[in-house]
Amino acid sequence: MSFLLGSGAGFSGDRTDAAVAVVAELIKRQQPSALVFETLGERTLAAAHRAMRDDPESGFEPLLDELLAPVLRDCLDHDIKILGNFGAANPSGACQVIADLATQLGRGDVCIAQVHGDDIRQQLHSLDLQRWEAERLELPSDDSLISANVYLGAKALAEALAMQANVVVTGRVADPALFLAPLMHHFDWRWDDWDRLACGMMAGHLAECGAQVSGGYFADPGFKDVPGLATVGYPIIEVEQDGSLIITKPANTGGYVTEQTVKEQLLYEVHDPANYLTPDVTVDLSHAEVRQLSSNRVAVTGIRGKSAPERLKTTVCYEGGWQGEAEISYAGPNALARAQLAAQVLRERLIFRAPAELRTRLDIIGLASVFDSDSGELQRSASASASGDYRLRLAAEHSERRWVARATQELLALYCAGPAGGGGVRRQFQRRVFTASYLVKRCDVNAHATLFEASPLGERRSERYVAN
Repeated sequence: MSFLLGSGAGFSGDRTDAAVAVVAELIKRQQPSALVFETLGERTLAAAHRAMRDDPESGFEPLLDELLAPVLRDCLDHDIKILGNFGAANPSGACQVIADLATQLGRGDVCIAQVHGDDIRQQLHSLDLQRWEAERLELPSDDSLISANVYLGAKALAEALAMQANVVVTGRVADPALFLAPLMHHFDWRWDDWDRLACGMMAGHLAECGAQVSGGYFADPGFKDVPGLATVGYPIIEVEQDGSLIITKPANTGGYVTEQTVKEQLLYEVHDPANYLTPDVTVDLSHAEVRQLSSNRVAVTGIRGKSAPERLKTTVCYEGGWQGEAEISYAGPNALARAQLAAQVLRERLIFRAPAELRTRLDIIGLASVFDSDSGELQRSASASASGDYRLRLAAEHSERRWVARATQELLALYCAGPAGGGGVRRQFQRRVFTASYLVKRCDVNAHATLFEASPLGERRSERYVAN
């Protein structure tokens, strides 16, 4: 009998109702299964650590309640394991939220496990670190360090499942390891069975981004038309004992699973298809085959594995000063000329009103923005209708908040000191995060799991961090 892996989320901020159809399908099939929430990005984790400085009760996925409330009781009642990196910087805080929610749903007997070992801030400067490939940034000083987290593999998560955990909460782990762990636990694969580990890891890789494999981030009208994106079904991966995979989605949901969607996701973020490095196995996709079996059912075969790397990737996040944005719109007759004049006014003002270290960029959205350079070369050569709808955007960065605030205030002043008809000003500024990637020796990382002992149900603060 195959094991079913369902995706409940592919990033922090994903649809909070996505897991409902997935869980209903898992229950309907009555097979061993797990539901995985992948909600952690590098800057999301840095934001979580920063939030914990201000509020020790925060630092985990801000939508945790909304993600789990619709499905937690059903998963517990039907023995569907839940795994998620929604612990972010505060896995124990996430565990408490889940325990409280389960109690409210009448399942106070829930067994929750927490995975430890990814946070290496305290020993960072004492470890034997290697730079990741082309990394050029130096390790930050202690006063600017926000976070340092190792991408853990699946072993500690499988250990948690062996403890009979219903829910496994992690911080930073390799995204596909969340999916590999229940396969290792269910099939009892050996940790040196590289081919099966590679298949399990790629099952996770295919599902880790949620709807990307079922039509999301794929649709391109007229070229790649995808039906029903408003109700797109999140993926379910069927995995056999021998490691063979079939990608599908819940019945009566939007989107589709095709050879093309699977191929795009299979190669997503893969630096070398013949040597894709993960904490548990080096994956070789050079002989992989993708085949459509029927509507919304695609098989992947030919995945091979090699021994796991000796070092684990570590992401270090540190303070990078301040960044800000401000925008103003111009529309109607001669709108383009007015937007261009506003940009020129800003350039002249910032020359003598801001320090040389202030970096700025001006875009005219509707004329040239995404494809332009910081110097605005494309704006000067692009052609557009003189009358239309244009939005001038200023971006600024500096080590000090005051200079970013002053720069964005200059755009605000265009209301009355700039061209006619400007409106809809929005401005904001925030701390900037820099990231650097290093490799740490596997033997220096102590990844392990413990069962969580919940505190009595009580009042919980509702404030949560907002992920970048």
